[in-house]
Amino acid sequence: MKILITNDDGINAEGLRLLVEKAKKYGEILIVAPLYEQSAKSHSICIRRGIKIEENFMFPGVKAYTVDSTPADCVRYARYGLKADFDIVFSGINQGFNLGDDIMYSGTVAGASEGALVGKKAIAFSSYWGGFEGADEFFDEAMNFIFKNKLLEETDLLNVNFPKDINGIKITRQGKTHFNTLFVREGDEYFQRGEPHFELEKEVLESDICSVINDKISISPLTIDRTDIKSYNKFLK
Repeated sequence: MKILITNDDGINAEGLRLLVEKAKKYGEILIVAPLYEQSAKSHSICIRRGIKIEENFMFPGVKAYTVDSTPADCVRYARYGLKADFDIVFSGINQGFNLGDDIMYSGTVAGASEGALVGKKAIAFSSYWGGFEGADEFFDEAMNFIFKNKLLEETDLLNVNFPKDINGIKITRQGKTHFNTLFVREGDEYFQRGEPHFELEKEVLESDICSVINDKISISPLTIDRTDIKSYNKFLK
């Protein structure tokens, strides 16, 4: 299997290094990662300025490039610039969950989504904010679950989240983050602050957030098709 690895925390991120080490047992690796952190850049791409791209030599024995743009552009450069032959995109491992509403803003998920857009399989990996213990210990278990249950035969795109302490794996759907967004003035600027309230999802047993609350790896199948199929079918009647 030929694996393209990207992320949104940047080429120097601890989660990227961990993902590269974990991915080596699954196939041949190519790394194309952002030069700088691109968190919450969603699926943006750069079309109004030039993009600086350089080969990187941080990973002995692994071809790597830095792209001064977003995770989506990293995948696009691999596909259309390098014309790389890859089967799957691994994006992450993000420092911080990508669950619920945050899926819409996540550069990590967007990197994987771009993989699906260019016709490949893709998995986004994220860990709880404080570290990577669960991802480090249970990465292979999550991959074995994915392969054993043939999840990538049914979907092109998976979103995987690792809590710190892990007690199982659950197939989930996107939940609600319940983030209390605040615009806080600091000096002459405003910053978006606030915090999620995961506890409000504790009764929504099928949600990705409920899964990590209960110390289970959340694996959610996602789609790049934004069509509301339920409404579409209703409108046709």
